[in-house]
Amino acid sequence: MAGKTTRVVMPQLGESVHEGTISKWLVKPGDKVVEFEPMLEVDTDKVNAEVPAPVSGILREILAKEGETVQAGAEIAVVETGDGAVATTQEVLPARGEVAPKAPEGPQPPTPRSGGEGRQAPSPPRGEGRGDGLKEEEPHRYSPGVQMAASELRVDLSRVTGSGLGGRVTKKDVQDYAARAKTAPAAPATPAAPAPAPVSAGEGDEVVQLTRVRKLIADNMTRAKQTIPHAWQTQEADMSGVVASRNANKAAFQKQEGFSLTYLPYVMAAAISALRENTHVNATFNETELIVHRDINLGISVGMEDTLLVPVVRKADGLSIAGLARAVNDLASRARNKQLKADELAGATFTVNNSGTFGTLFSYSVINPGQAGILTMEAIVERPVAVQGLIGIKPMMYLCFSFDHRVLDGLQAARFLTACRKWLEAVTVETPVY
Repeated sequence: MAGKTTRVVMPQLGESVHEGTISKWLVKPGDKVVEFEPMLEVDTDKVNAEVPAPVSGILREILAKEGETVQAGAEIAVVETGDGAVATTQEVLPARGEVAPKAPEGPQPPTPRSGGEGRQAPSPPRGEGRGDGLKEEEPHRYSPGVQMAASELRVDLSRVTGSGLGGRVTKKDVQDYAARAKTAPAAPATPAAPAPAPVSAGEGDEVVQLTRVRKLIADNMTRAKQTIPHAWQTQEADMSGVVASRNANKAAFQKQEGFSLTYLPYVMAAAISALRENTHVNATFNETELIVHRDINLGISVGMEDTLLVPVVRKADGLSIAGLARAVNDLASRARNKQLKADELAGATFTVNNSGTFGTLFSYSVINPGQAGILTMEAIVERPVAVQGLIGIKPMMYLCFSFDHRVLDGLQAARFLTACRKWLEAVTVETPVY
């Protein structure tokens, strides 16, 4: 090409998102693209986002096709700006109105990031002489999705020929290799336990095709369980003071704010207080070190009919109970209306889950990769309890804590959970909401 070109790369659409699937190109080769205007649509396990063009110009080449899963940092398109300058590489950011700095030459070490997940997959180093950005002597690098597929299908990745950008191995390559291996003549092997027969739909059964989002959530949850050694604890909290505080404030709160005061912001406040006391719970395991985060960025689980989102309340430790309630109401409302931005789903350092609103009593929640734990508040139920030798009826709630055993031992987890319970049990009608 005679003019200056910009090589567009796959953006990282979240702190723990290292690949995305191109669902649709909104432009075709030869079309004019406008800076900050949508260029393509990308699906990840956390968000479905439109990716804007980094510059204005003419789309000359599409390097990654629709349906292809591409690692963050990999080149996906070439745009000619026609000003005659030498070729450059820019990264597309998910947020409109921002253009990322030019990617540095040479391999870059992973850099811990405060206030978000500390571990980030390094972008492939950029070499010379090959369009895929890898030096000839560099070993293969596989995306988490490819590694997971290989593990599930028991495929040796060194035997797989890649069809992706620059010869990269894709999930489809792994699946095709596994399918070919099944049809090949079986070699003598040590007898093994028989594999379960595939389940087929019977008469009257309904077959529901998995959505792309549901598949991505499944992949992310599988990765979490395969890489994080989960452990679990629970404690029972007397919610008498919290119930009294909410009852005393809910009418005025509803009138002033326009929405209901729930129990969730109280539990969030308890978690924040406990995280301040037990800072190592607000941390990320990073293979050889722990990254203890300064900011407390709380992820809040928002369940919908066919998916689950975890938007983030940033710097939640600076908010009152009312401020937390406002933040949750805003994020949940926009999540259900599909109005969240990609950066509002990234950067959580800890998560609070509210499955108790659906009546659950005990939950063993899956930890989001990059976090040390997830706290689940359960249903508040009136139960007979012994108080100073007498039986009384009190509103009781179980607090369930799933934690990463690489980061926390049982004693540290118990101290955190105890701090949450004690904060909740210390609430009275005089506790300020604002």
